[in-house]
Amino acid sequence: MTFTPAPWPRKLRSQEWYGGTSRDNIYHRGWLKNQGYPHDLFDGRPVIGILNTWSELTPCNGHLRELAEKVKAGVWEAGGFPVEVPVFSASENTFRPTAMMYRNLAAMAVEEVMRAQPIDGAVLMVGCDKTTPSLMMGAASTDIPSIVVTGGPMLNGWFRGERVGSGTALWQMSEDIKAGKMTQQDFLEAEQAMSRSSGTCNTMGTASTMASMAEALGMALSGNAAIPGVDARRKVMAQMTGRRIVQMVKDDLKPSDIMTKEAFENAIRVNGAIGGSTNAVVHLLAMAGRVEVDLTLDDWDRLGRDVPTIVNLMPSGKYLMEEFFYAGGLPVVLKRLGEAGMLHKEALTVSGGPVWDEVKDAVNWNEDVILPVEKALTSSGGIAVLRGNLAPGGAVLKPSAATPALMKHRGRAVVFEDIDDYKARINDDALDIDETCVMVLKNCGPKGYPGMSEVGNMGLPPKVLKKGIKDMVRISDARMSGTAYGTVVLHTSPEAAAGGPLAIVQTGDMIELDVEARRIHLDVPEAEIAARLAKWQPLETPPANGGYTKLYYDSVEGADTGADFGFLKGCRGREVPRDSH
Repeated sequence: MTFTPAPWPRKLRSQEWYGGTSRDNIYHRGWLKNQGYPHDLFDGRPVIGILNTWSELTPCNGHLRELAEKVKAGVWEAGGFPVEVPVFSASENTFRPTAMMYRNLAAMAVEEVMRAQPIDGAVLMVGCDKTTPSLMMGAASTDIPSIVVTGGPMLNGWFRGERVGSGTALWQMSEDIKAGKMTQQDFLEAEQAMSRSSGTCNTMGTASTMASMAEALGMALSGNAAIPGVDARRKVMAQMTGRRIVQMVKDDLKPSDIMTKEAFENAIRVNGAIGGSTNAVVHLLAMAGRVEVDLTLDDWDRLGRDVPTIVNLMPSGKYLMEEFFYAGGLPVVLKRLGEAGMLHKEALTVSGGPVWDEVKDAVNWNEDVILPVEKALTSSGGIAVLRGNLAPGGAVLKPSAATPALMKHRGRAVVFEDIDDYKARINDDALDIDETCVMVLKNCGPKGYPGMSEVGNMGLPPKVLKKGIKDMVRISDARMSGTAYGTVVLHTSPEAAAGGPLAIVQTGDMIELDVEARRIHLDVPEAEIAARLAKWQPLETPPANGGYTKLYYDSVEGADTGADFGFLKGCRGREVPRDSH
């Protein structure tokens, strides 16, 4: 794609606030001067909003205050006027019922911050899982020049000489506790080893996946995704990002120029190659809706089916993000895809040029971390989209994290009506379940939880774990952490709380999974399914009686379209009313 920069100099939107001698201009300019800004900063130079999701309750983003100073330095150097703006920080670690419920609220907040204030361009400072898509969604809706800089992953965790992957080790060790293979004291000792530096999860979890998606979409500088949070090169990346956004404003290089259908197709293929999180599905669908790009679940299956997973990172492989960076990071993956004819090489990036120019000379420094195609973890690593009478709207599964022997399976359903029912019964040795069964969890989708929590990777019952079994087929309308693993069918649509077929599955029903055929089937006569659906009743009292929770419950759409709010789509580029002072 060829991009033609806008003429410069020209009048920027911030001059509606700061340019001129009217009462309104003096009102806006004069009050800001109380912070000691000299008059010539309001001369028409780009005003750059540094939208910072720093929060001490968002551990992944706890170091972004320091990083923001480097962004500011870059903006000053390039002749811009940086202003740091705090924005909603949805923490996966602390938010209840789930950070996903607040992704849309954060996106709304960012969108209105950008629309309503004198910002000509934005640096999106992100890290934790939902902060990346929420800020990108807001920026896509406003369509003001924007660029992403992530906080970077933590350094490797180490426990007793073994790598410890944040999240992934947590799920493994908690299962070992139930199986009697690990003591509680050992678990507590490993706790500190999991998170030994600032940064996001060091596995290819959702945070690292979304950092990779931002880079693959062209919305971050090349190489941004993998630099560890405490590496000096992360600070350099932040400063270079500050420099770059000033020129993007001068050129009028906007999200809609970069986040095209070709860019999303590149990102989907990258997700398969890195063994990325299933959460990328809902986030990219939501971002595409904001930038008015037609992206569907079918695109995920079409584009990812033949992509080999070549990044050997947990939870699919054995290494962590630190080694991925040392091996060459995402530019190497993009180069590999380009050489295989799986990359739109002309897709535009925030650099102002095509992605291929950024990655064509990348070098792989460790072929055990970024594997040759013939040694791929799996030959079909993209997200598998399953359909059938149990999921007419689609469901997803991550092949690179699943057990090959379970990819085609028929088993008896053991049903949990909601997460509380699961927690109450899963550890009971009297539970009628074995490793051949299919665990089914209902009412954990966007409306059902509410918020679509990461509970889809249900821990196995202790009676099964004690046999040495580590995986079973699990099906739900929930999500799972990108750090998790297993043969887990997620995002089943329509969800149970909306009356989807998942709602009427009963313990004892037979369920068939065939990933190769992309099929998920409830082996119950269609007449019986219709009769059960006719009797189904929604919750008498929805889990929302006011505030944002009610807005969310009333407005959220299905996971198959991104779990966004329908009323937020189709408003790209809308400006706010004129000044009223």
